[in-house]
Amino acid sequence: MKQRFTEVSIQGEQFLINGMPTYKGRVWNGYRIEGLLMNSRMVQGIFDDLNPETRPKWAYPDTGCWDPDRNTAEFIAAMPEWRAHGLIAFTINLQGGSPQGYSKEQPWHNSAITAGGELRPDYMARLERILDRADELGMVAILGIFYFGQDHRLADEAAVVRAVDNTVDWVFDQGYRNVVIEVNNECNVRYTHEILKPGRVHELIERVKARSQHGRRLLVSTSYGGNFIPLPNVVQTADFILIHGNGVNDPARIVEMVQQTRQVTGYRPMPILFNEDDHFDFDKPMNNMIAAISQYAGWGFFDYRLKGEEGDFSQGYQSVPVNWGISSERKRGFFTLLKAVTGEK
Repeated sequence: MKQRFTEVSIQGEQFLINGMPTYKGRVWNGYRIEGLLMNSRMVQGIFDDLNPETRPKWAYPDTGCWDPDRNTAEFIAAMPEWRAHGLIAFTINLQGGSPQGYSKEQPWHNSAITAGGELRPDYMARLERILDRADELGMVAILGIFYFGQDHRLADEAAVVRAVDNTVDWVFDQGYRNVVIEVNNECNVRYTHEILKPGRVHELIERVKARSQHGRRLLVSTSYGGNFIPLPNVVQTADFILIHGNGVNDPARIVEMVQQTRQVTGYRPMPILFNEDDHFDFDKPMNNMIAAISQYAGWGFFDYRLKGEEGDFSQGYQSVPVNWGISSERKRGFFTLLKAVTGEK
């Protein structure tokens, strides 16, 4: 097994890396940054499309074809620059996210998981390359397992459960200590299998928690759609709370969401972080990111190609094909503010 360098843990409301709070001692504009997990949604790092009819949609403009290995290689090449700007965590998902940002119908087939719940070796090889580099850089991966555009590709509930077990075992077998689990992205949005919906998703959180190796288990949670307050069954069982700010245009609502989350039955001192928010305004004195920080919650950038940007390859971290560099005004806005907040030199 490879030597590992980065271990994430939780103490009260703080995330720790290698036993030390993140951004140790950092205060920005009177807001405590120490212990927060500032992050970005980078879910397409291992993207592929197994549907030959839709695969050509993701062609690179310079080659005219799609290349999943190029996508992963360019992701890895960009990671040191992200880290230098203070990004210490990213979300990546075994079933990706909409490669169009938002999509009602999703005919493409992007899943590291087979119909029976097994893990596809080519996807996992790409993920291993990313997680190895994250480990070297001192970064945390929020590893999502299911996405509502693709979960129907699993045959039944038994396959869903098998996929959870296989994912956790794979993380253990690789020796990663810098990975936390997000069972599924936005459990309250259009899932096929009942166990992935709000009423039962805590069963999978409990299953992850119950699985251990050498006395160690993985930290785990799940997320909800934008502007939704987590439900008690998840708050009571999760190790940390994931909320989304999508569609929240008033930063005051972000403040309110964090405050309301801390009032949910079952809440105890534990980290709260947004790991998806498509509200920007990074040049303004108050925005969703600063609002989250003001309530001692981490924040995550969700960037996709907006209407009118479809042909601009520099835009969007979720829109495929992805330019993983800090290549657009919006990306620069996020990373410039992040660097100021975190105090990275």
